Amino acid sequence: MIFVRSVGGSIIRDETTKVADRKDLEFMQGLEILGMKRTVACVITFLKDQNERSSKDIETATGLRQPEVSIAMQTLRERNWLTEHEIKSERKGRPLKIYALRATIDEIINYCEAEKIRELAQTSEAIQRLRELSSA
Repeated sequence: MIFVRSVGGSIIRDETTKVADRKDLEFMQGLEILGMKRTVACVITFLKDQNERSSKDIETATGLRQPEVSIAMQTLRERNWLTEHEIKSERKGRPLKIYALRATIDEIINYCEAEKIRELAQTSEAIQRLRELSSA
């Protein structure tokens, strides 16, 4: 649970931030084994159990720095796995970006599987071609 306090000490916002458990860490490692970058796997693992979260929430919960979160979000945007919108900040300044996964976890896993199958086919073709060239 995170409590955000004002200068006077009163609570102005409280929210619960999920902490990764053993199952989450295993899930993240599985995505990494399938070739996903660590930062992207980390963000997906966090967002999979969330409705919507701000980039600051993602930074806090995952331990990633702001540039790492931004780069991971760019990857998710490129794959059309992310929804985002802005809300007005409670203070003056830039609006707060709010993110959620658009893709289901099954869709993400299917994407990873298809990529690995494609890579395997390319590897097999290269090996076959090398055998053909070596016997010629």
